[in-house]
Amino acid sequence: MACSPFRPVLAVLILAWLGLTACLAQAEVRVALVIGNGGYVSAPVLDNPVNDARDVAGALEELDFKVFLGIDQSHAGMSKLIDDFGEAAAKSDVALFYYAGHAFQVDNQNYLVPVDLTLTDASTVVDQTIALDDVMDALVKSPGLKLVFLDSCRDNPLGLAGGNAPGGLARVGSSADFLIAYATQPGAVAFDGEGRNGTFTEAVLSHIQTAGQDIGDMMIAVRKDVIASTGGQQIPWENSSLTRQFQFDPGPANVSSETILYQVAFRSQDPDLMRLYLERYPDGAHTRDVIAFLSSDKAATDIRTAQRGLEEAGDDGEQLWELAQRTRLRQLYDSYISLYPTGRHVEEARRLAAELPAEQELGPGRRCELYATHPRDRTATTPGVPFEVLSRQVTQALQACQAAVETFPDQARYVALLARATAAAGLRDEAVKLYRQAADAGDLRAMVSLGLLMETGDGVPKDKAGALALYQKAAELGSPDAAINLAVALLQGDGIEQDPERGMALLQEASGNGSAIATFNLGVLAQQGSFGIPSDALALFERAAREGEPRAYRAAAVLLDEGRGVPQDPDAAAVQLLLGIASDDGAILQEFTEKAQNWHRETLRALQARLERAGLYDDALDGVSGPKLIAALQAWRNGGFDAEILANG
Repeated sequence: MACSPFRPVLAVLILAWLGLTACLAQAEVRVALVIGNGGYVSAPVLDNPVNDARDVAGALEELDFKVFLGIDQSHAGMSKLIDDFGEAAAKSDVALFYYAGHAFQVDNQNYLVPVDLTLTDASTVVDQTIALDDVMDALVKSPGLKLVFLDSCRDNPLGLAGGNAPGGLARVGSSADFLIAYATQPGAVAFDGEGRNGTFTEAVLSHIQTAGQDIGDMMIAVRKDVIASTGGQQIPWENSSLTRQFQFDPGPANVSSETILYQVAFRSQDPDLMRLYLERYPDGAHTRDVIAFLSSDKAATDIRTAQRGLEEAGDDGEQLWELAQRTRLRQLYDSYISLYPTGRHVEEARRLAAELPAEQELGPGRRCELYATHPRDRTATTPGVPFEVLSRQVTQALQACQAAVETFPDQARYVALLARATAAAGLRDEAVKLYRQAADAGDLRAMVSLGLLMETGDGVPKDKAGALALYQKAAELGSPDAAINLAVALLQGDGIEQDPERGMALLQEASGNGSAIATFNLGVLAQQGSFGIPSDALALFERAAREGEPRAYRAAAVLLDEGRGVPQDPDAAAVQLLLGIASDDGAILQEFTEKAQNWHRETLRALQARLERAGLYDDALDGVSGPKLIAALQAWRNGGFDAEILANG
């Protein structure tokens, strides 16, 4: 680290100390033990754990973990890995254990199953396994954070009899600085998933490399995705005693996957990426811009021209790589390889592109999800489909979802998706029957959808009380949408006795479960003085924006621009505005075009300064809007977004 010397000496010492602490932070020692067991000799073979372990190991290595990787390990192999890992953990700042494979509990003790276990003598089964406590003992040696991820909650896979061997895993206690994450709640079972990865691990992989995200927020995002992917049949659960925040990637926070895809597509002028955006986000914030591009002469851009443009822009491919890791889309790994043939992630991109299925190779369950998932159930890997778009591809959706129901008869999720496709086909009576079937089996989206039909009398007799009962049940099982619908009824006294206190509690519950809309509404209520205190509104708006509600960026900017409930901060307001301009449907940019006087001059000056550092603005920093500022904001929205510019003051 080189610094120019200056006086006074005290300032030099302070800067030297700050530089030393920065170097120490960069030198954080991270170690991980990752085991994936699937090729069992006596127990049922599992398809996903080997893929899960390899992909998790790859992600952790990119996040600066030294990884001890074990694939299809014997008892002796697992024991050796645990010993080696324990030695490394003793010198670590962060120690992580990930396991995918068979596991079971006996008398509230958890056991991990090596692949060489034999079932000839049930009395020796426990002796042939690895006690989870052995791994915990190795982790305890670390003086830093200890993180445990267990994707192994199958229902008594070894056929152990008796009440002392229930399904799933037992809850694990821990000392300080542990986080123990289960694929599902203790004692319950988890889905393997139809694709390359298990449902839980796919969600972890989709969020673990999100820059600037605390692990607590990451687990909320993981839980939200898994609940949506399984219709509430699987709910990840964690036990945390962490005493400090931790980010897998401490880099500057980025925008949503949708916004990143548009930024990369526009910057590269790559028509394939533009078409991918339109396919994944048919009602997205940038849909009109993408359609205009694809209708223009620019749509003929070839790959060499795109590569040259990216090189001239100094684009190193990190945005596209983060997007590919979030979405696990083969098309994006292929795009990374094409656009950045010498990029630092190209070998990992080739591995994943080769191993992920092509679109035509997807199974019926995955095809059904891509055709029929409700937009409010969108996950990092499944964007969700508006009803009008589903109606245009309803034949394919019906075929895929009917095949999914036949292939996975015990998964109510696919019955609910078939119900939605059937409704889009105009077969209302049949759709209602399917919704009832899925709701009775516990699917959360089916409960909410059926409740809406009953509330409005759409295809069924109007039954407000029955609808509220469904919302109540779904809310208790973890549906944010049901909690919001019930909260609105309680706040308004619509069909139920008015109960503002309970209504607010339900909104908070939905917010805690990752609902950006609930969090945004709590921010509005806080701003109005109806919830908490007005100063709470800013943090709520900022969180709602991070969770996917682009309107929240402007709401946060207004508070900071005006000093409403918080100290006035023009620069922070400018940051929120730039995030919003990149993410929304163009409303903020339109406001600056027509009504820039709505914003204080200091905020406009801060905008100009940030855009100047981004190389997009070269006029006076005078806090006055004009054609050059509007052009800079347009360039920022169309490919010029840079998270580093927002992170550095």
